[in-house]
Amino acid sequence: MLNRIALAAVAATFAAGSAAAWPDKPITLIVPYKAGGTTHTKSMVLSKALGKALGGTVVVKTRPGAGSAVGVTFLSKAEPDGHTIAYTDLGNLIWNPLTKNDVAYKVEDLRLIAGVSEYQLALVTTPDKPYKTLDELLAYSKTNPLNVADMGGMSKTFINYMAAKEDVQWTAIPTRGGGEMVPFLLGGKIDFAFSGGVHQKHGDKMIVLASFLSDGLAKDPDAPTTQDLYGIAMPGNSVLITPAGVSDEIAAKLEAAVEAAMEDPDFTQVLQNIQFPKRYIPSSEISAFAASVTKSLEGVLASMK
Repeated sequence: MLNRIALAAVAATFAAGSAAAWPDKPITLIVPYKAGGTTHTKSMVLSKALGKALGGTVVVKTRPGAGSAVGVTFLSKAEPDGHTIAYTDLGNLIWNPLTKNDVAYKVEDLRLIAGVSEYQLALVTTPDKPYKTLDELLAYSKTNPLNVADMGGMSKTFINYMAAKEDVQWTAIPTRGGGEMVPFLLGGKIDFAFSGGVHQKHGDKMIVLASFLSDGLAKDPDAPTTQDLYGIAMPGNSVLITPAGVSDEIAAKLEAAVEAAMEDPDFTQVLQNIQFPKRYIPSSEISAFAASVTKSLEGVLASMK
């Protein structure tokens, strides 16, 4: 009995020492989207701010595919020692296991550390098109064939829902994230597209037709919302996550680092450059927030049947 107590005490001391020493090697920050999009753009600056706050090095590694499912699945199976974390969007993180039978993770396999910012989810096009508003796009679609970027996942479902409601047909052109969508749109390969916010980096080269956020867009507050038009909206929150087994001590250090990163001047500047609002959500609130998002998306799926 005494030996077991002694062993437990040693194990507890070792665990506490390990948490105190963390990070003792570079941390990998997984971005589950292709390089060049807004998630990757933010992550490159966020990683430096996190490293500064943690007193270590944070290295970004992209693992794109399946609407973020490839990268998030990789994270869910990583060693829960705090040396592999991810920066992604909460919407697709929840949407993928809700809608895809082949997704190899559940939300319960992950630990939500904190919310960081809000994507500016929009339907966009270029100003050279014969339509400048959503109503004009829909009217033009009645008599003209149009191509739309197909990034899969939640955005594809929402766009298909709009098309069905408006009785129009759009040809989907596969694109991998905002990094591939932009050259397709600017190069004329597609006519319009879903954007997670990357359009805001391109000034007057792109225009907004509609917002997928329930409360509208920061830069384009007058754009019509899918919530008002169709009664459905996407969650736009970006989050930092880890595998579920990460210790409370490491999770607390990561949360404190996120909060510090929110005030980092370089990270603040990159958010201003792409015009993304900050949306910090602490760990004490984020699980309840994710549960409300899940309920909302389940409602969306029910309305689409």
